[in-house]
Amino acid sequence: MKIEFPYTLNIPPPNMARSIISFFSFLSILSLLTLTPAVSALPLSTSSRWIVDESGQRVKLACVNWVSHLDTVVAEGLSKQPVDAIAKLIVSLGFNCVRLTWPLFLGTNETLAAVTVRQSFQSLGLLDSISGIQSNNPALVDLPLLKAYQAVVSSLGSNNVMVILDNHLSKPGWCCSNTDGNGFFGDQYFNPDLWITGLTRMATLFKGVSNVVGMSLRNELRGPKQNVNDWYKYMQRGAEAVHSANADVLVILSGLSFDTDLSFLAKRPVNLTFAGKTVFEVHWYGFSDGQAWQSGNPNQVCGQVYNNVKRKSGFLLEEGFPLFVSEFGADQRGTNVNDNRYLNCFMAAAAELDVDFALWTLVGSYYFREGVVGMEEYYGILNWDWSDIRNSSLTQRLSVLQSPLQGPGLSQSRMHKIIFHPATGLCLLKVGFLGPLKLGPCSQSGAWTYSSRKVLTLKGTYFCIQADELNKPAAVGILCTTTNSQWDIISDSKLHLQSKTTDGTEVCLDVDSSNTVVTSSCKCLSRDNSCDPASQWFKLVDSTINSTPTSPILEITSVVHMIEATN
Repeated sequence: MKIEFPYTLNIPPPNMARSIISFFSFLSILSLLTLTPAVSALPLSTSSRWIVDESGQRVKLACVNWVSHLDTVVAEGLSKQPVDAIAKLIVSLGFNCVRLTWPLFLGTNETLAAVTVRQSFQSLGLLDSISGIQSNNPALVDLPLLKAYQAVVSSLGSNNVMVILDNHLSKPGWCCSNTDGNGFFGDQYFNPDLWITGLTRMATLFKGVSNVVGMSLRNELRGPKQNVNDWYKYMQRGAEAVHSANADVLVILSGLSFDTDLSFLAKRPVNLTFAGKTVFEVHWYGFSDGQAWQSGNPNQVCGQVYNNVKRKSGFLLEEGFPLFVSEFGADQRGTNVNDNRYLNCFMAAAAELDVDFALWTLVGSYYFREGVVGMEEYYGILNWDWSDIRNSSLTQRLSVLQSPLQGPGLSQSRMHKIIFHPATGLCLLKVGFLGPLKLGPCSQSGAWTYSSRKVLTLKGTYFCIQADELNKPAAVGILCTTTNSQWDIISDSKLHLQSKTTDGTEVCLDVDSSNTVVTSSCKCLSRDNSCDPASQWFKLVDSTINSTPTSPILEITSVVHMIEATN
């Protein structure tokens, strides 16, 4: 489908620095592994818990958050790189979607919307940023703020990137606190009628802009005024207003308590006049649970937190609604123990549920945040000057979440399991004739089955995973009736696979420094908060997507010949 825009921007070819060229060389390789299929059959709708295109095939929203709601009311990074280069970078990183934030006043205050980019930065004394935008995006610098916002959407569309417009707050600035006046209906800056007006205007403005596939009604409802009755009253009004103005977009509803709680929907569903467009969103961060991940045992915390997430929001998948994890993320320097442990658990949950998501954040630095000029964002994919990836191993690790594992139109094979290792983002592979078992790209994992006898067998063969000896590579065998072929899913996290060696020693699957799968003593199962069980965490994940093994798999007939030859 042709994408049409109400505003056309001609951007001169970017003058890329040598570091950027090197960066894109790396990304071009990475994209071969992570790039998701282009989406053309827009608009999107819902089919039970799935988001689908016009042909009824599932489209997984693999988004990244791009901030455009702070004091300048300009998408971050435009002083560092050309907008088209940023859009291409997003695609190269494997994302097919951007959650583009906006403040309500941009859509309701005509004076603000008419302020130019240059004037906005001048009012804050950000002269260096003006020079950067003049150099990298000269066609933007004298546009009104609303036109500049449209231009970013247009550039993303030109690169086949879907956009979700996220009303992040009312008054431009950093979000969020309980007392910032932006939290809930009736707060200082949150007039419900004005909010409806703003949603209607933005929905109307982007009607016919086909890469705008959804509108998130409001980010992180919170504060002392929040209550369920007003949630239904105003969120249903907002949903109806958006759908009336633009019936093409998905209407995305957030929950209470900083968008961590949708549990009230279990007893009282929303009552809307339209169907096939409703999506719910939830946020999940490590800091949502304070320092529990660092101070508690990771297995126990993961089990408790995951069960809480399912109780508060995950149940909606079973109720037949898509659930969009519109914010998650971690300190990408890799030194935050709380975030690292949380992210391992999150990766397992996100793969198991196969949810749509938006990573926080693309942004490597901000023009101006909370009074600080040029503040660095350590949750950002990019570094401070937007010239390189902050943590390439983490970026590659997330790539497994960017492609759907199942859903309408994607049943290439019968349901099977992939054996996912959250700490690396890789999957268990059988390499060669009789092994070894190693970690590798999930697209090459092969199909596994997990029988009622708790045997993990490579589909289409008689090969199963066996515990041979303690601290030795996991074995691959064909005699799969012994106890060393049975794997129990244990611990509060349900992420340990435990068996017994031939001498009765209890072991868990583990991974060594060469990514070889080994059997080690099970660790960190409970109480101890000083150790990290991440190397032993595996998740059996359902999939209907064909995979391409890295080496030939011995077929059943060959196994039969082997057995006959030994008799």
